[in-house]
Amino acid sequence: MTKIIPEDKARQGHWGWHALRILIAGLLLALIAWAAVEIYGEMIKSQATSEQTVPQAPAPGPATGQKSTQGG
Repeated sequence: MTKIIPEDKARQGHWGWHALRILIAGLLLALIAWAAVEIYGEMIKSQATSEQTVPQAPAPGPATGQKSTQGG
């Protein structure tokens, strides 16, 4: 004789505290990794802007390197 089980109780298992803890721990680790990448990105950006130098004027001299010939 087969046992009839109501549909709301015929489940494979239930979500317990263990699964909830694992999901929350994974979320926290993802947030920590995201924060670390954000901080690292800001550090790189601030170093890149502080290392930029003002371009200096080129040294005096012929710009094209060609000799000018005057006369005829």
